[in-house]
Amino acid sequence: MAAAQEGGSTVSECWLTLSKINLGSESSWSGEWIKTAELNEARAELALLSGNMITARRNWLRATTYFHAAARPPGYANDLLRRAVDGMRRCAANFLKSRVPAGQVLSIPWTDELSLQAYYLPSAFRDDGPVIVCIGEPGSYKEELLTKYAGHAGERGLSLLAVDLLGTQTALAPERLEGHKFEAAMSRVLDFLSEMPGVDDTRIAVIADACNSSLVARAAASDARFAAAVCDAGLWDLHERSFFHRQAGDDAQICWIEEANAISRSIECPLLVTAGEAGWLLPGALAKFGDQLSSMHRDARLILFRRTETAAMQGHIDNPTLANEVIFDWLEDRLGLRKGLA
Repeated sequence: MAAAQEGGSTVSECWLTLSKINLGSESSWSGEWIKTAELNEARAELALLSGNMITARRNWLRATTYFHAAARPPGYANDLLRRAVDGMRRCAANFLKSRVPAGQVLSIPWTDELSLQAYYLPSAFRDDGPVIVCIGEPGSYKEELLTKYAGHAGERGLSLLAVDLLGTQTALAPERLEGHKFEAAMSRVLDFLSEMPGVDDTRIAVIADACNSSLVARAAASDARFAAAVCDAGLWDLHERSFFHRQAGDDAQICWIEEANAISRSIECPLLVTAGEAGWLLPGALAKFGDQLSSMHRDARLILFRRTETAAMQGHIDNPTLANEVIFDWLEDRLGLRKGLA
């Protein structure tokens, strides 16, 4: 339902689909969302035949969101998962082709066995401009990033690269990634973008799509080529470390909020952390972390969204639009777009 604000769904279709789900059936959730997705996909194809490209594009985007919803819960049958993921990627690809300028489906080399699949949405306003890289955490799908970020980037004249770690796989067994550091994938993405025409490789920023992992923070700490980063600054790594120490009864170990961590100190580019008052971490601890972050970094800020303004839940799921407006305004400033440097 939150995706409706960005054109990724309609509230009425969400309620209608939910009303049809049989909670006693393991497959009903996925099955009903797939039906809604396929209805939107059919509308898109009909609009395409009639030459109504805007309507086609809107329906493909909504279908992508509904297919994604069908792929989310853990207990569905494998055939429904494959059907949902195939539909999600099919509609996302059609959405890209219908844009002006058209987007691209890219394959970025990562390991000997795996390549990263990405969607590239070039800016309609400028060549040789900045690019925003948004990446989902392990197990998430890049298709939902199109709904969340494409509009915000496009309106500001920013190119967008949406990428996930699944590549073309429906799911990845943990052993297939054994020995590979997730953050190393981001260096491969930077290498790839630096060689693409129409990209200013001095103005590549990165956004982490989830607030419960430090993947992007570790990537920004290990590769100084990023021009700006929106991530958790290693906050979640510190939280997990503190949790394990407490479970072991070792209260004398490093407190996660009182000592600056190596990840934050190693990030050289401008850094933004956003969090919600109703999220998993206590507001007081987050405020202390923000003060600590500002004191040890030349350009770092933590923005805490309060319950009274929404966007306060974990991952800003209650109002992603509000959080993304703040994030992309900050990126505009850091990438020089408001100073006539574009």
